Amino acid sequence: MIDALGSVGTLLLVGGTSDIAVATAHRYLRERPLRIVLAARDTPRRDAVAEELRAGGGTVEVVDFDADDPASPQRMVERAFAGGDVDVAVVAFGQLGDEQRLRTDATAVAGLAQVNYVAPVVVGTLLAERMRGQGHGVIVALSSVAGERPRASNFVYGSTKAGMDAFYSGLADSLVGSGASVVVVRPGFVHSKMTAGRPAAPLSITPEAVAAAIVDAVRRGRHTVWVPGVMRAVMSALRHVPRPLFRRLPL
Repeated sequence: MIDALGSVGTLLLVGGTSDIAVATAHRYLRERPLRIVLAARDTPRRDAVAEELRAGGGTVEVVDFDADDPASPQRMVERAFAGGDVDVAVVAFGQLGDEQRLRTDATAVAGLAQVNYVAPVVVGTLLAERMRGQGHGVIVALSSVAGERPRASNFVYGSTKAGMDAFYSGLADSLVGSGASVVVVRPGFVHSKMTAGRPAAPLSITPEAVAAAIVDAVRRGRHTVWVPGVMRAVMSALRHVPRPLFRRLPL
């Protein structure tokens, strides 16, 4: 259970090798030792992250998870909850994809939709069912400002994030009164493995900044958080830019 001070006892990281997931675990480990369920593909990176979190004071359980495998979410959730209740589950997996290929390759589009939308929706449904049953828990869904108004430069990625964001926002409303809740996190450009080699966008942030926002949002019981906070005003303004002008913006 999350204690009176907001400290977490068990943390599930779905896509647990992502920089934001790891930073979130470290943020919670500053407060107290905790059980961490690390759900990710079987890679050397997963092994390294597990050892890193154990060295930081976590009791780490490793669980297989592959967003490309439709059967994986069910197995992952069953194993994650086999060891007891989960207080906070961070859904942190996703891909940017190759923008040029995604313009013309339907197979690539289907693959990105599976990883960025279908798998997160299935995972969210399963997590919500479990948390309703235990009567508590928070699902943290890593969305993106790219979903607010998909741009021509990455419209496939943006559309998957828009769908994922809408699902978790609706899921949050469906959980009211159950003891479980959802936090939708909308970061801007994050300096991470996923964006390595790409030019940084204005107002870019670090995984640690996103992690700090996640921990604060869970503690405060917030439903939606923008990182950095000014992105809320920026995206609100962009939503109202006329389409002919929006298409010409260097975004």
